[in-house]
Parts: sequence; C-alpha cells; structure tokens
Amino acid sequence: MGVGKCLVASLVLGCMAPAVAAPDRPVEQLVRERCRKCHGTNGLSGEAEFPKLAGQDVEYLTRQMANFKTGVRTSKRMKQRVKDLSGGEMRALAEYFSAKPIVPEQGADPVQVDAGRHIYYSGIPAKGVTACTTCHGPQGRGAMYLPRLAGQHAQYLGSQLRAFREHSRTSPNMVMHTVVENIADAEIEAVAKFLSVME
Repeated sequence: MGVGKCLVASLVLGCMAPAVAAPDRPVEQLVRERCRKCHGTNGLSGEAEFPKLAGQDVEYLTRQMANFKTGVRTSKRMKQRVKDLSGGEMRALAEYFSAKPIVPEQGADPVQVDAGRHIYYSGIPAKGVTACTTCHGPQGRGAMYLPRLAGQHAQYLGSQLRAFREHSRTSPNMVMHTVVENIADAEIEAVAKFLSVME
C-alpha cells in the first residue's frame, strides 16, 4: 500500500471524528475501575496477551474504544468496559495513557530481531508483503489512527497480525488484511520480536 492510501484513510477517518465533551468521571477513577486490571495503571500491561497502552497515539486509542463500544471491533471484555463511557471519558483515558512512557521489551533473540527488522523496513516483495514503515513509520510510532507498534508486547503483536491474516480482526480500514495475507507464522514472530524491542 502506498503512502497516499494511508493518508487518504487517515483523512477520511479524521473527518468522521465527533466533537468530544468533557469527561463525566475523573480519569483516575476510570483507570482504576476499567483499565488497571488488564492494562496496568501506567498502561504497561503485565500480561503479554493485553496490549500496552502507554505512549499510544491519542486518536488511535480513542477510535479503538469507540470501535469496541459500537461493535466495529469485537471483544466481549472490552465492550463491557467501555459500553457506558462518554466520548469525553474515552478521550480523557486516551490522553492519560498516551502521556505515559512506554517500556520496550528486552532479551529478544537477536536473529529473530534482525529478520524482523528486514521485513519491517523492506517487506517481503516476493510474497507481496509491504514494508511496515509505509504506514507505521520508520520508528514504529504510527500516526493519528495508525497505532504505535514500537515497544509493544511481541505476543500481542503476533496475535493481532495473525488475526488480520485470518480476517478474525476487523476495523473500518481493511488494509492490514491485504498486507499480511501471505506472511508466514515465523515471519510474524520475527516482526513482532523486532517491534517489541524498539524504543
């Protein structure tokens, strides 16, 4: 996918963003009651099946909570947590976690990391796999509605890439289904390991 398509998708989604009111409940209360158990108080989830929210883009987090609330993205656990949140509360939570510093993982296999680095920056042309930098940037930090990947749990990244490949994860933008449709499990694991140790 070219840069132009990424920009068009972001602009279209941006035009759909509603006006946001002030939160009804203190954000610290919402973090304690809704987020802490899975994602941690500072957005650094202790269990790798749950994503780190620290350092994530505000627009991305806000949009994902809205997607869970409306059912565009499916998760019974997340739908339960966000079902009664107002737009202002979702925005406040996104701003809270975005401001927290992310802590990359350590101890990844250097061979896997090197293989993942090559795929991230160059793709796999022979299999039609586009370089990840096209949309997520050279530092893996995303932008607007494109998520930050740098420093994320490798296990979570791998599970999401497989979900996109198998079309079991949906979103308003199906570009990822095409990007990863020909990627192998070993290649997914390599990319995930590389991203997990990025600053």
